[in-house]
Amino acid sequence: MFKNINKVIRILMVSDFFLNAGWGFLSPIFAIFIVQRITAGDTIQAAKVAGFAALFYWITKSSLQIPIGRYLDKNRGEKDDFIFMFLGTLIVSLAPLGFMISSSPWHIYLFNTIHALGMAMMIPSWYAIFGRHIDKGREAFEWGLDSTSLGIGVGITGACGGIISALFGFNAIFIAAWLLNLISAFVILSIRKEISPDNKTTLHFPPYVAM
Repeated sequence: MFKNINKVIRILMVSDFFLNAGWGFLSPIFAIFIVQRITAGDTIQAAKVAGFAALFYWITKSSLQIPIGRYLDKNRGEKDDFIFMFLGTLIVSLAPLGFMISSSPWHIYLFNTIHALGMAMMIPSWYAIFGRHIDKGREAFEWGLDSTSLGIGVGITGACGGIISALFGFNAIFIAAWLLNLISAFVILSIRKEISPDNKTTLHFPPYVAM
């Protein structure tokens, strides 16, 4: 299945898998974490915090992605895309550590905003590089394979997240998410030599947005 896929696409898929798998750990327990750790059992207040946390994330990410994408398009070559992708993934990895030390609603808003900043840097650059390097004639397959692999990762870690938090507590989940996010970032470094100083290809395809 993977032998006819070029190295850049394979590495981007692996990075995407680890990044989304890391956040999959948080998905089943985040609301419970807010109830127990942030609002001291007040479920109504916890619902408000969760709602505003989502607001901070999506407004920040949505506001920054377009100007970042425009900036990246103005610069010839993929070096800037690569740097933004790597640094964005590193920034995303800070959020689980931030949640681990959070005790007030504003902490959740702050680290959700940091998460959003990292994603706003990473997503346009990741899609740009993926779109340029995708294998001609296998576009639908490779987009679908990426979506499938990250879906499997999220599903597995989502199932494990609830079990791990029950056995070892919330901090174990945040550390696991942080480690997988770090792996995602450093996996990217293995394609730094394949990054082109010029945009030699112009293949761009609408991605399945799952992040």
